[in-house]
Amino acid sequence: MSQIHPNLTTQLISSQVSSIGVTLDDIMHHSADYIQKLTSAGLNLITQAISIYDRDLRLVVANERFQKMFDLPVRLVEFGACFEDTVRHLVWRGDYGDVVDIEAFISERKTQARAFEPHYFERTRSNGTTISVEGVPLEEGGWVTVYTDISTVKAQEHLLRKRSANLSDKLISRSEELSQTNRALMATITALEEAKRNLTASQDRLNLTNAMTPAHIARVGPDGVYTYSNRKLHTILPSQSSNVIGKHLLDALGEEVYSLISPDFARALNGEAPVLEFTDSQSSKHIRIAFTPEMDSADHVTGVYLLSTDVTEEVNARQALVHARRRELAAQLTSGLAHDFNNLLTIILGQQGRLAAQSNLSPIQHEISQTIRSAAFRGAALIEGLSKVDAKRELEIQPVQMQPFIENFALLAQAALPSGTVLDIAHDLPDPELILDAGFAQDALLNLVLNAGEAMKDPGLVKIDLRRADGPTLLLSVRDTGPGFTEHALKNALAPFYTSKRGKPGRGLGLSTAFDFAKLSGGRIHLGNHKDGGAEITLRLPYQTPPQDLPGLILLVEDDPALRETIREQLRDLGHAVIETDNVAEAVRLAQVPDVTLILTDVMLAQGGTGFDLSEALVDAGLDLPLRAITGLPENDPVRQSLARFHPVLSKPFTLTALKSHLQISQGPT
Repeated sequence: MSQIHPNLTTQLISSQVSSIGVTLDDIMHHSADYIQKLTSAGLNLITQAISIYDRDLRLVVANERFQKMFDLPVRLVEFGACFEDTVRHLVWRGDYGDVVDIEAFISERKTQARAFEPHYFERTRSNGTTISVEGVPLEEGGWVTVYTDISTVKAQEHLLRKRSANLSDKLISRSEELSQTNRALMATITALEEAKRNLTASQDRLNLTNAMTPAHIARVGPDGVYTYSNRKLHTILPSQSSNVIGKHLLDALGEEVYSLISPDFARALNGEAPVLEFTDSQSSKHIRIAFTPEMDSADHVTGVYLLSTDVTEEVNARQALVHARRRELAAQLTSGLAHDFNNLLTIILGQQGRLAAQSNLSPIQHEISQTIRSAAFRGAALIEGLSKVDAKRELEIQPVQMQPFIENFALLAQAALPSGTVLDIAHDLPDPELILDAGFAQDALLNLVLNAGEAMKDPGLVKIDLRRADGPTLLLSVRDTGPGFTEHALKNALAPFYTSKRGKPGRGLGLSTAFDFAKLSGGRIHLGNHKDGGAEITLRLPYQTPPQDLPGLILLVEDDPALRETIREQLRDLGHAVIETDNVAEAVRLAQVPDVTLILTDVMLAQGGTGFDLSEALVDAGLDLPLRAITGLPENDPVRQSLARFHPVLSKPFTLTALKSHLQISQGPT
């Protein structure tokens, strides 16, 4: 008997062993030899001859009845036996009668076999027996053939013909034809059932694949009604239901989205294959929909397939890349002017100092003088950033008292607006102190205010609103009473150097600065027009408050004894207890002291160690303590950069206020 190939006979095993109460899972835990014996035993109980050949016309399995029916030698019923050799053996034995050209006959049989098509026929063998041959192709390749001895049936038909002299030959022949047709029909039904099983399995796999695809796959009829969906719409549009079959596009997607896609859907019904990208206003997701028309044989559109994917990350990455390149160009163009601007600011500060020294200044004049001073210092800080020729600005987050911040900003903003323009700042913040980059926030808001003032032809109103929203989120909105954004401006406003000003000089960097601030702060920016008119720009930022400043036990690691003494006293002034060392090994031991709440370490330590070495040693020791670093190294130093990727770093020298803020900021890189 042939050797059994488990991979190709799994289905056959399942069907044959069910009668003896053994499951396929049970069998798969046994050896291949056990599987072979069990399969052979099951097949040998079948009274019909069975053979299974693979796609290369090699025998996979056959039962004993197959060998006995055709009186085959053992070599032709072993695993891997060649179909051609079996046919040649039967031809030489005369099983097919007189064959004139043996090789041509064998070649024809091989061609028929390689077609892998269902077939049924009956033939009378040389020994006088009549057999039916029923072949069914397998989905995996190859085919299974069932040989049935129908000699008894034929003998009964012959006996009926002899004993039915009163019946016409035509009626008897018709009866025999119907009998043969019935047998062929049964074979066809078997083949159809197998095809149905394969089709069902293929459909199940397709449905599973569609369900696992991170996209919404759907078919919509010409009437706009869904006829198929993989039930993933809610992953693309969270506000919509996943059960859309039988619904119209308008009902399934909502009026806003439907109005966006309906023109492209109409194009798809005309035979085009458009691709649409849009932003869902409710979820802020960027969505891409590909429309593919379904054509019949006459090239008429019978429906449209829709593939909807969430491309938010792709769009953000693309926008960030373009934005970064433009910002890099902006930095290169402006850095050469930094020296000249610093000279101008020095003159401005010098003259402001002379003005402030006057003893007869009125309160309004004094306020103007202080506004000039504040603006000049802020300008100096900006120029310092430009002088670094760095396209990327880093956040310098720290606790900020919001009321003084708003009051100081109001002075700068009002001075920047045209005469007669009203500045209205409203805030409803439950916390007096928030964590953010005050300088960057001031720059972003001031740029928005300047843009608003320049957008209004006549003096109008600039309204700034600061409030907390769910999330928690800090909302900073600026709106004006000007003409608002055009469609073109909404698409290009965030690009560096873009300006809508005509006939007037424009920097083209205002909104891009606000964009940078929002992105680096972990938030986003939204541009639009207010329902009552005018432009409205909203920054949505993470709402962060300083942790409660409770006294704790701080481990100070500093290699300079004099500096260590100074920092120790500063920490005590802040209400903390202090233990100290100058090297990594002792710091790891002291970090295991109960009640240590934070580690403050220099980047360069005694005995050749570094703050980065200390960070790794703490992790290896299983100690999870907040770590803050201080250093006099420049920002481009590789050791400082390595540590800054994981922990906040404060530059020396620093004030007591800066140290306090450094201890309060959230754990993470700066």
